[in-house]
Amino acid sequence: MAQRAGVSRSSVSFALNNRPGLAAGTKARILAAAEELGWQPSRPARALSLGKAGALGLVLTREPDLIGADPFYPAFTAGIEAVLSEVGDGLVLHIASPDRERAVYERLAADRRVDGVLLTDLRVDDPRPALTTSLGLPTVVVGRAEWAEGHCAVELDDEPAYVAAVRALAAAGHRRIAHVEGPREFRHAGRRRLAWEHTMTELGLPRGPLRPGGFTAEGGAHATRELLALGEPPTAIVYGNDLAATAGLAVAHELGVPVPGRLSVVGYDDTPLAQYTHPPLASARADARGWGEAAARALHTVIADGSAPDVVLPPAAFLPRASIGPAPAGPTP
Repeated sequence: MAQRAGVSRSSVSFALNNRPGLAAGTKARILAAAEELGWQPSRPARALSLGKAGALGLVLTREPDLIGADPFYPAFTAGIEAVLSEVGDGLVLHIASPDRERAVYERLAADRRVDGVLLTDLRVDDPRPALTTSLGLPTVVVGRAEWAEGHCAVELDDEPAYVAAVRALAAAGHRRIAHVEGPREFRHAGRRRLAWEHTMTELGLPRGPLRPGGFTAEGGAHATRELLALGEPPTAIVYGNDLAATAGLAVAHELGVPVPGRLSVVGYDDTPLAQYTHPPLASARADARGWGEAAARALHTVIADGSAPDVVLPPAAFLPRASIGPAPAGPTP
């Protein structure tokens, strides 16, 4: 390429990496030669030249099978990839056990494999925000600003959807409204549980039974069996996500408990399958793909500028569908 353009190799490097110091005519001649030769940039070489990895990092500590089944992450990562494709960057995804999580972040920082990281599934007493600060890794927290410990936060509030769901069930006459919660260590699961608790209290209703569900189909099914076996079972169940709620629907059908005739069911995430269950599942729409896009853009800003303002996305919206109905008039089975 240098020979064709009649310049030195260093001039070619300056032109292709868009560095100052070349005359406009010389740069134009080099770029024209590159186009004629069908040259494509080597991302590793360019990253080394610019001191950038050209990748963002995402470390997940859930079980691989659970990540594949959870509908949130495919949509969230699709949003990240949509932004990265615009600039030609990549996503480095690690699935780590809790005891190896710290080592993964340390290796990412030491090897300069990523330019920054996204933190999801913020936990109670989570060590990661402080860890990435100590490692000098640009960071965006996917969650509320008070969890971010000084990092940029990209927030989508799930509380209004839970409040709306409980209020809708209460307006339909339900008094025994149960909750199947996500993992207790996750802050967003705790926030959903508290939204259910506080709304029940505000409405003057006794807090319904609470069961763990773990955001999984197996957990949702097990919790539903326990709830429906109670001497006074709930007439409505609000689940931590659609996966657990869909499993709960299946258990109700298996046990001969009509939905919504004897039991109303509400999920969260508004997965594509939700409107095709029988009956269609009431849920809450949170724009997971848009959340991923916003998080990736914010992290690019942090990497480039050193910081970025917090981002507050529109909150999740409650979507009433046919899986909820009036409370049964007579005793439940």
